[in-house]
Formats: sequence, structure tokens, C-alpha cells
Amino acid sequence: MKHVNSMKISVFAVTLAVAAACTGSKSQTVEKCKNTVADSAKVSVVYFTKNITPEGLMSVYQALNKQLTGSVAVKISTGEAGNHHYLSPDLIKNLVQSLNGTIVECNTAYGGSRGATAEHRKVAEDHGFTAIANVDIMDENGFVALPFPKGKHIQEDFVGANFKNYDSWLILSHFKGHQMGGFGGALKNMSIGIASSEGKAWIHSAGRAKTFPIKDWGLASQNEFLESMAEAAGAVMNSIGDNAAYVNVMNHLSVDCDCNGNPTPPEMDDIGILASLDPVALDKACVDLIYSSDTQRSRTIRERIESRNAVQILIYAEELGLGGQKYKLVEIK
Repeated sequence: MKHVNSMKISVFAVTLAVAAACTGSKSQTVEKCKNTVADSAKVSVVYFTKNITPEGLMSVYQALNKQLTGSVAVKISTGEAGNHHYLSPDLIKNLVQSLNGTIVECNTAYGGSRGATAEHRKVAEDHGFTAIANVDIMDENGFVALPFPKGKHIQEDFVGANFKNYDSWLILSHFKGHQMGGFGGALKNMSIGIASSEGKAWIHSAGRAKTFPIKDWGLASQNEFLESMAEAAGAVMNSIGDNAAYVNVMNHLSVDCDCNGNPTPPEMDDIGILASLDPVALDKACVDLIYSSDTQRSRTIRERIESRNAVQILIYAEELGLGGQKYKLVEIK
């Protein structure tokens, strides 16, 4: 394996207009979002490359110097039928196969083309994923509960029953906007993405309902929903421990999620691929890169992030001890 010390790397200086990065007053914004650049031993490292190719993806993963062993689950979004912004199988094939990984997903809670296993598997086939690896719809056989005692909204998370079949996890996420969460990255992919249909309803309702398809999306407040996602991610992290790595790909940056069958066309330029062992730092770095990009082209996705108070998931995940918002961004040339 090609390790970090054999790579040509440099610290990527992040200078950001952080005052626009969160909701609330500018003074509140700065307090929430100013801790971007490393200044203590507790700062997480986030690796970054502008090279959105199979080789670039492999390089940022290898920079983590993390061995994923045993039966490896690769959690992606297979994308709703009609969506074309999901991660390309051609992009991820080499990395997935190098890990002998199984692509894993769970059914949706809103119906659509991925609301049942047979239809979901057909979408995965149509989008090219079954051609590069085995695909496991993890809640095909029901769900299991993962405890999270410290949760104030949910104290357990319901994930696909096949979750227990895997020893290691690569949380491989397409970072983009999201209709409800504001943005979707590692934390969303690990929480909503690994949740069964019942679990998705549980998170969206902040522990009020497991019924799906979800008919009443207004059971929980916005912050309750965001915080429930963080709690669900915590339940998963507690279960998998250190046997995980996190990678976000920042391309096809629509304001809408891959779960949208008719997403808004991307307005931003592609940015790159990022990887970390800290999912909070990883998602924070992606948000910061949005805010440091062209202000006009990033306007709609910034509005989406701010209108949904999306950074609350980062703030609360940090409070829960799932990771930290301070990071050092290291660019791989």
C-alpha cells in the first residue's frame, strides 16, 4: 500500500468566509464555524485531492493508512431511478474491488423506485453497481436495533438486519445538497443510509413513528430531525468502532439528494475527493469548501444549507463525541 509519507502532499490553506456558513447572526455564525484550521493535538486530518478519478479516490483512501479487514461493507447511495448524480461505478470500482467490498444499501421510507428490495436491486443493476461488486440490500430480512443510550431523541437506531454480517465499513458518500437535511455527507450516509425503512421513519420523526412510507413529514422539528440523524450515526459508530473509514466525493453538486429522481441540475464546479477517520471533520471540511468556492455559483447550495440549519448536525455530533469540527486539510498532489 502507498502510505502518506511516500506521497507528495502539502497542507492546503483554507481561508474561508465563515460568517456566511451557518444560520443565525454573524456573531453566532463565527462562534459556530470558526474552528476550521488545526491549532491543537486533537485536530483531525482530512485528506483532499482535486483529482476526481479512480486514481484520486484510491490515493485519498490510501492516505488514511487504514486497513479495513474481514468482510468489508461499502456504503454508498445507489441513487433513485431518474437521478444521474450518484457516484459512478467507474469511479469507485477499483477501490471497492481492492477491498473485496460488498456494496450495501437499505430501502427507502418514502416509496419510490427503491422502497422495496426487488425494485431497489433493479435500480442498483440499472445504475451499474451489480456489475462491479455484490450488492446487499441490508434490510431485505428485516432490521436490528443498535442502542444509543445518550440520545435525547432516539435511544436506539434500527438498521438493516444484514448489518451484523460485516466486520469493517467504508462510508463512501456523494457530498451534495439535500432537500431536508441541507447537505448530505458521511453523517447522513451512515445514519439515514444504513437505517432500515423503519429506521428511516424513526429518524425523520425523531423517535415518534416507524411506519413507512412516511406520510407526515412534520412530526419532528428541523433540529430534532438533524439531531436524530447524529444520534443514529452515533449508534452505528458505537457498533463498528474503529473499523471504519470515511470518504466524500464532491462532484455533481446539486442542491438535491441522490434520492431525488428529478434533481436540480448542478450549478457549482466539481471540487474534489476528501477522506478522514473523523466523519464530523470530513463533513465540516466539505461545507467549508462550498463556502470558499465561487460565491455566485455556490449561492443556491449555500441557501439550502442555511435554510435547513444544516450545520446543527455537525454541532450536535461534536457534542455527542462523534468527532470534531477542527481539522487540518492536507492536499494530495
